[in-house]
Amino acid sequence: MKTQRTVFVPLFLVFVISFLFFTTLVLDQPMVSFLGSESQETWKSIVSTILSPVKIILMGPLIPFINFLHQDPDTPPPFFLIGFATYWTILALIFHFLLSKLKHSK
Repeated sequence: MKTQRTVFVPLFLVFVISFLFFTTLVLDQPMVSFLGSESQETWKSIVSTILSPVKIILMGPLIPFINFLHQDPDTPPPFFLIGFATYWTILALIFHFLLSKLKHSK
């Protein structure tokens, strides 16, 4: 079954947003934190450490963008959303391209 780009990109964006929501709220982990923090329980710290490679790929390149926007304390939220969505859309297109190449090479 071939997944079209127009389906893959929105699904990827939903996955990323839900992943960040999960790690921020359930694991009590700040958005730009990649490893577990001292205030976390043991199991939360372990899960945070296991999920850290995924979070590094999703949020790592955005840290300079986040720091730049935090210089102005009154930055409107759409700037963050536009920056995140742009990076994640490009990332989704790259993943879709790589997955399609992998599928066709078999």
